[in-house]
Amino acid sequence: MTRTIMLQGTGSDVGKTVLVAGLCRLAANRGLSVRPFKPQNMSNNAAVADDGGEIGRAQWLQAMAARVPSSVHMNPVLLKPQSETGSQIVVQGKVTGSARGRDYQKLKPALLGSVMESFGIVASGADLVVVEGAGSPAEINLRPGDIANMGFATKAGVPVVLVGDIDRGGVIASLVGTHTILPDEDRRMISGYLINKFRGDLSLFDDGIAEIGRFTGWPCFGVVPWLKSAARLPAEDSVVLERLARGQGRALKVAVPVLSRIANFDDLDPLRAEPEVDLVFVRPGERLPADAGLVVIPGSKATIADLQDLRAQGWDRDLSAHVLRGGSVIGLCGGYQMLGRTVRDPLGIESGLTDIEGLGLLDIETEMAPEKTVRNSRAWSVEHDVALEGYEIHLGRTAGPDCARAPVLIDGRPDGAMSPDGRVMGTYLHGLFSSDAYRSALLAGLGIAGGALNYRESVDRALDEVASELAEVLDPAWLDGLLSRG
Repeated sequence: MTRTIMLQGTGSDVGKTVLVAGLCRLAANRGLSVRPFKPQNMSNNAAVADDGGEIGRAQWLQAMAARVPSSVHMNPVLLKPQSETGSQIVVQGKVTGSARGRDYQKLKPALLGSVMESFGIVASGADLVVVEGAGSPAEINLRPGDIANMGFATKAGVPVVLVGDIDRGGVIASLVGTHTILPDEDRRMISGYLINKFRGDLSLFDDGIAEIGRFTGWPCFGVVPWLKSAARLPAEDSVVLERLARGQGRALKVAVPVLSRIANFDDLDPLRAEPEVDLVFVRPGERLPADAGLVVIPGSKATIADLQDLRAQGWDRDLSAHVLRGGSVIGLCGGYQMLGRTVRDPLGIESGLTDIEGLGLLDIETEMAPEKTVRNSRAWSVEHDVALEGYEIHLGRTAGPDCARAPVLIDGRPDGAMSPDGRVMGTYLHGLFSSDAYRSALLAGLGIAGGALNYRESVDRALDEVASELAEVLDPAWLDGLLSRG
């Protein structure tokens, strides 16, 4: 019989994703067949699952932690925000349409069948399934038709562990408040709680645990310290970009404009891990740094809207000045499309604009098309003559004179474009910088050493370290019960 536990948070960004990944790796290291599951995810950080189709990047990471192939059923409903009020809806890996927030609330009950079907597929043959909630169950205004938190937990009969983030403050109030406002049916599903991101002397929180127990009756299953190894794991939410260290005075500065609908920003993680690279995420209202050697235009869920925002920030002028100074530019997916002369959208797939002038740094044009490319790919860097491996998730077809200098071959097909002087290039391939050999050659061309780090092994080691730390701090009786073979 498959055991299941669900981690829900008192709010967003409390660390559920890392805790689920850590528990999956801990279970896998103890010889259990474990699977991750997230009924509903909202993120533009997507991955292509091993069985084809899109899932949240976090569930891809959690599958890696569990040492199993990723599947679209591990994240049956993925919402990809396209605007302030609307999202593209991906069900079991395939795009089914889009909806504004209020309209989506009406769709959720119909999606519960797909969620439960996928859960059954994931649980089949597994010893343990670790489920991640989304947002908070305390958002009781969204409870009718819920599929992300208590709606799923009550339907599937899955016990819940509530996670509170002490680092943001108010953790006692958030846990007690959640207990207070949940209806009885939902409150009964909670078996206990975890405190996450604790710093300092643990004994100082003993009275806090006692007070939470007095108000709620819930046991504490552990107080988890700030997990340093988690910084080496890909982040799920773009909110993490607000917290990254900046201006560390390293040998090469790489600037990344933070687009409003930035997607797949974990493409930049391998560069951030390089000891001699100062990766600077440039926020709205800031200028692209004049001393950057490389500017990377990241992926976007809405190329046309983000191109408009990029201009509104004055980043187009900063880019032109950067290129005139001899700087290099790499565009990834939507960022690649922006580098061309024109982006056309005759069918109104992305917006009401039928065409928009691009940045003009590559002699190419892009036309949006309804067919979406979603696939894992083996590739080759023509520029540096090294192997690549990544994935494609994009709308649109790109062509033009600079495509004759395609910097990448994807499954044998030329992909991307490069300027005649070689300083501006773009590609649809996500995962470009994950190749240690490519990263080494790229950084050497920019005047520094790099690529010695085995990035994928670094992520795998970080998962083991997170699992080991959890084993030290979680309640042994609870953990042994969860990870037992009986």
